[in-house]
Amino acid sequence: MRNFIKITSVAAATLLCASATQVFAQGALSQAALLDLVEQDRVAESQEYQNRVREFEQNVNRQQEILNTTLERVATEEATGTRLSDEFEANEIIIRDKTAILRDRRGDLNELFGTLQGVAGDFMSTFEDSLISAQYPGRTDTIEAFIEKAGSTTAQLAIPEIERFWYFMQQEMTESARVVKYNGDVALPNGDTVNRSITRIGAFNAVSDGEYLSYNGDIGHLQVLPRQPDAGVIASARALESATSGFTKVGIDPTGGVGGQVMANLVNFPTVEEQVRNNSGIIGFIIIGVGIVGILLGFYRLIILTLVSMKVRSQLKSDKPSKNNPLGRVLLVAESNPNADTETLELKLGEAILQETPALESLLTLIKMVATIAPLGGLLGTVTGMITVFQQITVYGAGDPTIMAGGISVALMTTVLGICVAIPTIFMHTVVKSRSDNIIHILEEQATGMIAQKAERLATR
Repeated sequence: MRNFIKITSVAAATLLCASATQVFAQGALSQAALLDLVEQDRVAESQEYQNRVREFEQNVNRQQEILNTTLERVATEEATGTRLSDEFEANEIIIRDKTAILRDRRGDLNELFGTLQGVAGDFMSTFEDSLISAQYPGRTDTIEAFIEKAGSTTAQLAIPEIERFWYFMQQEMTESARVVKYNGDVALPNGDTVNRSITRIGAFNAVSDGEYLSYNGDIGHLQVLPRQPDAGVIASARALESATSGFTKVGIDPTGGVGGQVMANLVNFPTVEEQVRNNSGIIGFIIIGVGIVGILLGFYRLIILTLVSMKVRSQLKSDKPSKNNPLGRVLLVAESNPNADTETLELKLGEAILQETPALESLLTLIKMVATIAPLGGLLGTVTGMITVFQQITVYGAGDPTIMAGGISVALMTTVLGICVAIPTIFMHTVVKSRSDNIIHILEEQATGMIAQKAERLATR
């Protein structure tokens, strides 16, 4: 048993020694390979370092060359700057000397150029807004350059430039006496611009397609007036456009020069309708409504009474009474009481006339009421308008009249409306009342005649 244990121990020891020998051999081999790799890396890094060093040295040399070149260029430019500065100072001295010589030699021309500058400045305002400039654009630019050059102390006006200005003056005077047609751009009220045939009447007005135009030098082309004159003036403008010779009556703005600004202001003045709509206020519209009702009632009653009057006059010519008219109904009362005495017949006829009178005088009181209320409504509008004016004066003061214009307009407009409504309604009331009284007079006349005949017959018996 002991031998077996010894043998086993020896075998295990031998096996352990063999394993250790093998591991040691492998470790030694790995360390050798590692040393080789380290050596190779060292050699490679050494080569890369040398390359970097060489590249750095080359860059240093190149930067030095660039620096040297830049310094040389700076020195050259400084020398050039010094030379140019000396030349600039020398040229300034020469310019001062030449300017003084030019001023001395110009002499009396300064007075001439000053006169030309003043005349050109006066004509400039005419050229800017002239209708002739719409046909010949670019004149204002030329005149501005002419004025600037005439006012310069060094620039010299040439003879052709003076002649050109003289030509523009002659052109303005000549074209202002001509009626010509040409094509040009026209701005419509909606903002669009179209090319149209334009008829220019001197320097006064221009028309196109029957519409009057205005010109503004800042815009540079003609514009259609937003509101045109009345139909008669427009018709004469169309006749002028279609005419080829002879004389044609046409409306123009005598102010001229600015394309008819007076005409533009006149046509832009509010119409009666606009004044009533903008300045009437609530009271004004009430007056208008009441006036319309009164006038309509007046016409209605006038028509009714006219028809009744025609039937009454027809009854006067007839021997047979009819129920379709007041006189016929009164006559029927007399026929239905043939045996009545004079007093009874008079009472019955008077009763019949009184029954017909309300229908004949219907709505007369209402028409008279309208004629009375309208001026009172105007007075009420006047008072309320003046109250508004005084309130505005209290708040804003009396320095700006435009602030008070609204209240004054309402006050005056309501007064005008009240009077305008009262006059026709009073007239209508008078006419209708006269027509009604005329019919009632016929009824009373016929009734009185029948009573007189009745009394005459009784007296004869």
